[in-house]
Amino acid sequence: MAYMPGLGRELMKAAASAPFLEREEEKELAIAWRQDGDRGALHKLTAAHMRLVIALAAKFRHYGLPLADLVQEGHVGLLEAAARFAPERDVRFSTYATWWIRASIQDYVLRNWSIVRGGTSSSQKALFFNLRRLRARLAREAHNSDSVDAYQTIANAIGVSRADVEMMDSRLSGCDVSLNAQLVDDDSSGSAQRMDFLVDGQPLPDQVVEETLDSGRRARWLKDALAILSERELRIVRERRLAENLVTLETLGDKLGISKERVRQIESRALVKLRRALSRMQENAGQDEAPAV
Repeated sequence: MAYMPGLGRELMKAAASAPFLEREEEKELAIAWRQDGDRGALHKLTAAHMRLVIALAAKFRHYGLPLADLVQEGHVGLLEAAARFAPERDVRFSTYATWWIRASIQDYVLRNWSIVRGGTSSSQKALFFNLRRLRARLAREAHNSDSVDAYQTIANAIGVSRADVEMMDSRLSGCDVSLNAQLVDDDSSGSAQRMDFLVDGQPLPDQVVEETLDSGRRARWLKDALAILSERELRIVRERRLAENLVTLETLGDKLGISKERVRQIESRALVKLRRALSRMQENAGQDEAPAV
């Protein structure tokens, strides 16, 4: 096993010198650990697979994290695999442990690669760890990884949206930057910061409160205005203007036993009554405008 910078020589030497295990010996050690809690058996089992941990950890070195930390996290996954391994299933431990080792390392990378947490779902995690590889493959095939279809091709391959691919690509293209970092590199205390240019599309708190109050007031006005209508006028207005599924003049006319033209006349008269009532309420409340009907 070649020496890897950032990884202790003693650890490399111990991993390289650990004996390989035959299938039956591996099974016996797993049974001894699982059934009897034999820590010596656990040590032999895990020591024999540290080569696997180091090999998997080395594949994640390009994320800029210490190799020793990646190996340590991989060892945590190895121990988890040993605790969950079922020898009776006749599967080699290395095959079973590979998934747990890789999952532990990936989780560590996601938690430490950036201060902004990403990859919270399985599809996002797959996008994080496969985006660069897929972009490189597209570059080899099309000689243009920035083509219009590149993002969509990657999105289809992983099962995420195009917007997710674009966002992840922008995150992987740069490092974390403080929102309080000055845009101009000088000593001026009045220099603009990145936070100054962030725009929140949500309404301001005072606008939310104002809209809540106005909504309640408009609802009360409408309720009071509807009370002045006759029973038939109220039914027509509700079914023609306020119902979730609005009905046509002809349908409503058939229900009431009148023509659709008569329904239209009653509706128009009722709307005029409502507008007059709402106008009076506006004047009394001193509002600038009344809700439209």
